[in-house]
Amino acid sequence: MAQRKKKVKKVPYAIAYIKSTFNNTIVSFTDLDGNVLTWASAGAVGYKGTKKGTPYAAQRAASEAAKKAKSIYGVEKCAVYVKGPGPGRETAIRAIQNEGIEIVLLRDITPIPHNGCRAPGRRRV
Repeated sequence: MAQRKKKVKKVPYAIAYIKSTFNNTIVSFTDLDGNVLTWASAGAVGYKGTKKGTPYAAQRAASEAAKKAKSIYGVEKCAVYVKGPGPGRETAIRAIQNEGIEIVLLRDITPIPHNGCRAPGRRRV
């Protein structure tokens, strides 16, 4: 039996999640229900090791994800949720804007403990 091609839905408004750690940056675009449309990371773009943690690698990853979201799903506007303390936060946001996607909302969702687990001891060298 022949397999039919899945119809790609158009999503004019999406949500972009940027998870920026010190070692990597992951950018994913979802629809309003939270289903992932496209994603890219500094590692998936082609960087290895310590170069994954650079702002330029984050820019390339965000640009790649935004291009896919715009060309395949027709994303025009998005809300951006940023998580983590990494160096690629601002550059990833700028890269999404440069791809022609309008940012409607920008929110930091970095988890902050309200005095949760005990912090590790100071590093002694």
